[in-house]
Amino acid sequence: MFGGEPALLAVTSERVLLLEEAEQLVSMILQSDIAECYRECLYNVKNNPETQRKVREFVDMKERYEEVQRFGKYHPDYKEVMGQIRIVKRELDMDEVIAEFKKAENDLQSLLDEVSVIIGRSVSESVKVPTGNPFFESSCGGGCGSGGSCGCSA
Repeated sequence: MFGGEPALLAVTSERVLLLEEAEQLVSMILQSDIAECYRECLYNVKNNPETQRKVREFVDMKERYEEVQRFGKYHPDYKEVMGQIRIVKRELDMDEVIAEFKKAENDLQSLLDEVSVIIGRSVSESVKVPTGNPFFESSCGGGCGSGGSCGCSA
C-alpha cells in the first residue's frame, strides 16, 4: 500500500456519496409537480396540430427574416417580412398551449435556480451561481474582484 492510497480512497468514496445524493435530488426534481406540469405542457405543444402549424409558420418566417437581415433595409422584401414576422411571432406567443408551456418552463427554471442558489450558498456566500433570475443575484453586481458595492476589491 502506498502512503496516499487511504486518502485517495476516502476522496473517491466521498465523491461517490455526493454523486448518489445528487442523483436522489435529480429524482426528486423529476418527480415534482413542477416537472410533471412541464412534461405535460411540452407534450401538449408537440401534439397540438394548431400549435404545431403556428410553430412551423414561425420557423419558415424566421428563415425569411434571417435572409432579409443579411441585406437589411435594402432587401426588396424588408418591410413585408419585418411586418409579417411580428404578426406570426405574436400569434405564436398568444397561443394558449405555448403560453402554458412557457409558464411551466419558467416555473421549472425557477426551481432549478433556487436549488442552485441553495447549494452554492451552503458552500459559501461568495460562490457564483449562474441564474437568469435577478432575484437570486448576489448583492455584488459584478462578482468578486469587480470592486462593487459588496466590498470586493480588485
